[in-house]
Amino acid sequence: MAAKICPRCGFYNSPLRKDCSLCSTPLDGEAGSGVPFKMSFYDVRSSNNRSSVILVFFLLIVLGVLGYFAGEYFGVGYFGVGLALLFAVISSLGAYYGGKQIVLSISGARRVTAENEPQLVNIVEEMCIASGNPVPEIYVIETDALNAFATGRDPKHAAVAVTRGLMTNLNREELTGVVAHEMSHVSHLDIKFAMLVGVLVGTIVMISDIVTRWMFFSRRRDKQKGGGGIIILALVLILAIIAPILAKLIQMAVSRKRELMADARAAEYTRNPEALASALEKIGASSVKLQTATRATQHMYINNPFKDFSKKSSSLFSTHPPIEARIKILRSM
Repeated sequence: MAAKICPRCGFYNSPLRKDCSLCSTPLDGEAGSGVPFKMSFYDVRSSNNRSSVILVFFLLIVLGVLGYFAGEYFGVGYFGVGLALLFAVISSLGAYYGGKQIVLSISGARRVTAENEPQLVNIVEEMCIASGNPVPEIYVIETDALNAFATGRDPKHAAVAVTRGLMTNLNREELTGVVAHEMSHVSHLDIKFAMLVGVLVGTIVMISDIVTRWMFFSRRRDKQKGGGGIIILALVLILAIIAPILAKLIQMAVSRKRELMADARAAEYTRNPEALASALEKIGASSVKLQTATRATQHMYINNPFKDFSKKSSSLFSTHPPIEARIKILRSM
């Protein structure tokens, strides 16, 4: 069976799906009608918000199940779930209070003011009015790469950073679309949401690593007696191997949904979807790599600084939707 192509974003889906795995558009009855598919940014935002919440719920289930079976293996039962959640809370506190400055430092961002970057500051202030946010700290990264990101635990402690290449190659309307996208992340606490997901994934990976190392290098496993112990051993081993992979897939799916939501909100703030669509075209066409980006920060940027996934390729491990799909969605609004 041939893949189903989404009439709105052009994403290639499994022939068994009834709606698009990327943008949730119904796949039956729209394609081939000859009429361009139109959807409001309110519909896009609501659809992807629901999907993000569901994905995080599944992530919590993965953490809870892993914690429970690890607890059973170590003989502490439900206490394992509590320990897993405790690890997540401790990690969250560290990321919550120290994450912003760490990211800005790693990125080589330099803070600017209206005196040295008047146009950028003016655009950010305009989008703050549109989004109802206080003006964040504004940073510039001195590189020819075209990219931008937002960070901070809430709107009062936020920062927006753009690259010099972005400011040089985009016109004012396009730069406004990019800033609107980043301000939408700030306004709707996407940064905090991404931090929560990252901490949950990190906790799952850490617990899985501890369990597998213990099982292979400790004599404790030799003390497991009877069929019940063997079953628990097998379940824990399977979960310890599968859970990190599943958690990473969920994290990437959440990241893609939040990017689509931010695109929709940017269209809402500017009332000009074409501005961001045009900006994304230029960003996607650029071959300059952002050298200061890391695997830990790649999901924060408006476009993946390492690689893009085309519509036909697998995007399961991509932090961002295919840029061609994002542009088509914006132009369908």
